[in-house]
Amino acid sequence: MVLFDSVLKKKCTFISREEKKVNLYLCGPTVYDDAHLGHARSSVCFDLLRRVLMANNYEVIFTRNYTDIDDKILKKMKEENQSLEYITNFYIKRYEDDMRALNILEPTHKPKATEYIQEMIEYIQILLDTNFAYKLNDGIYFDTSKDKKYFCISNRNLDDTQSRLEDNIIKKNPSDFVLWKFDDEFYTANFGNGRPGWHTECVVMIESIYKNKLDIHAGGMDLLFPHHENEACQCRCKNNYELANFWLHNGFVQINGEKMSKSLGNSFFLKDSLKIFCAEAIRFYLLSSHYRANFNYSLEDLKAAKKRLDKFYRLKKRLNLNAFKDKKPKIESQIAKEILTALNDDLNSSKALALLDEFINECNNKLDQNSKDKFYKNSLNEAIEEISFIFGIGKIDTIKYFQFGVNETQSRYIEEQIKLRDMAKKEKNYALADQIRDKLSQENIVLMDTANGVIWEKNG
Repeated sequence: MVLFDSVLKKKCTFISREEKKVNLYLCGPTVYDDAHLGHARSSVCFDLLRRVLMANNYEVIFTRNYTDIDDKILKKMKEENQSLEYITNFYIKRYEDDMRALNILEPTHKPKATEYIQEMIEYIQILLDTNFAYKLNDGIYFDTSKDKKYFCISNRNLDDTQSRLEDNIIKKNPSDFVLWKFDDEFYTANFGNGRPGWHTECVVMIESIYKNKLDIHAGGMDLLFPHHENEACQCRCKNNYELANFWLHNGFVQINGEKMSKSLGNSFFLKDSLKIFCAEAIRFYLLSSHYRANFNYSLEDLKAAKKRLDKFYRLKKRLNLNAFKDKKPKIESQIAKEILTALNDDLNSSKALALLDEFINECNNKLDQNSKDKFYKNSLNEAIEEISFIFGIGKIDTIKYFQFGVNETQSRYIEEQIKLRDMAKKEKNYALADQIRDKLSQENIVLMDTANGVIWEKNG
């Protein structure tokens, strides 16, 4: 398996620190608002990575953190007149509901920054004692001049990063960053009461959980500098080793060609997309381009991805397959192995999905020729379950998948109309039966008469 390392800027053969075990850390959200498409993109990309590693028979210890103390959270507390715990717990639950909908596998660890305050205080004290940090009136800062390898993660220089650095003319160096913000309303520390800086939170959680055994550090490209640079810097200076073996970053999400940003007013909430499309369609869409590429959100492209996923569910329906449980099967089918080979090349999802398209077309052609070949059908069942796990799709009941977008009231109405149509057919009133079918068709509801009764679907 090869992965593109953001530090070396090239594909490298992946070798874990421990045989057949991978420690993977993904920077999670700052929980002061609902998840947006950027969160979804990062989560889906690195959930795919986790699934591919598992399919390659690695045990994956996966951590996704929550930043639950931050200036943005404090601002939200004042706006809503609520406690820190209320705000953060509320948005953590919303975030996790969205991730479950997207078939994101549950993390092994879900640390919150506030659970590691004492460890952060001890960490900062060590940096102070070893002269890597210094004290100003507003907090404790890291002295980046003490790190000869500073900027080696982001491969930048000071001139092109000024806009991303804290503006404080008192600092020893323009690139110095805050480790601890003084604030008497928060935590007690010998060097001054306050709260941690963002860059210290993650590095402390990583070291506490993985103990110098982190294989892959992942996150969005927007975190490469300053966040990941500053995490790595602290670890390097305090411990004299690198924080992670591999650094992976997914590309930006763009809307109409512009980088998604709340300041631009185009930060598209995931919950808004979920009202229009089922979560698996969104997941499938987010997988349609390479994880390192910038992703340009387009409603038309999302619709096209949904139709592409429909073909997978049509095949499932044709084979009478129910929803799959999200449990790793043995990868034994030829098609699953080919897809895995494509994904082992730095998660080449475009090639992997093209192989899936070809497979679906081939299956339908063979089934058209001989729909009663039980041996072939059984082999397809196994292959589709393996594919389903790798991509994280196919988890929805087939009938429910094609009924997405119809609420309970509408569903009851449709069922009533089907009963009226059945009665009309029994009474040989075929004109009325056709009239009911046509009326539902105009409402984008398609009826299908099967040996097991009438099944309905929402068209489009």
